[in-house]
Amino acid sequence: MLKRLFDFIATAAGLIVISPVLLFLFLLVRQKMAAPVFFRQKRPGLHGAPFYMYKFRTMTNACDDNSCLLPDCDRLTSLGRFLRATSLDELPELFNVLKGDMSLVGPRPLLTQYLGRYTPEQARRHEVRPGVTGWAQINGRNAITWEEKFKLDVWYVDHHTLWLDIKIILMTIVKVLKREDINAAGEATMGEFKGSAHGA
Repeated sequence: MLKRLFDFIATAAGLIVISPVLLFLFLLVRQKMAAPVFFRQKRPGLHGAPFYMYKFRTMTNACDDNSCLLPDCDRLTSLGRFLRATSLDELPELFNVLKGDMSLVGPRPLLTQYLGRYTPEQARRHEVRPGVTGWAQINGRNAITWEEKFKLDVWYVDHHTLWLDIKIILMTIVKVLKREDINAAGEATMGEFKGSAHGA
């Protein structure tokens, strides 16, 4: 209850402060990439229950001759790269926090198709609400393997406190300002998780 209360108060106050930034980014994405402005995708939340997560759109819907989406690196726009490098694309997730779908801090909500690929230990990451940022994000983010990331997520599940959340938020701000660990090596985004048996 204390964590949820902290999330709600901090997020509501934060949204009031950054509302001019949100409006500016909304108009900028609308002008540069047209509608839709938001990227909306179903993700697993607490105990794996699905919810729709919102982010600012960073990619086009460009397809090849067979109507298949082009690779991420070909669809990621210059504005999209900037939004990702600064983590500004994540700001709409604050509305997910207000709704109670997410927390400010927790394991990042990943794709629903990954649910059947986790080991029982890795699946424990869903014992808490997913977060806008998390322990894995300040300890490597996309520069570490999936297995390393999941170990950090489960560590957070077992050790999370309000003070740890505050520490993670402050360290996240430092990471964002330094633009560290944004992408996996050699990729525009983090590669697909295919299950621990396949490696990371």
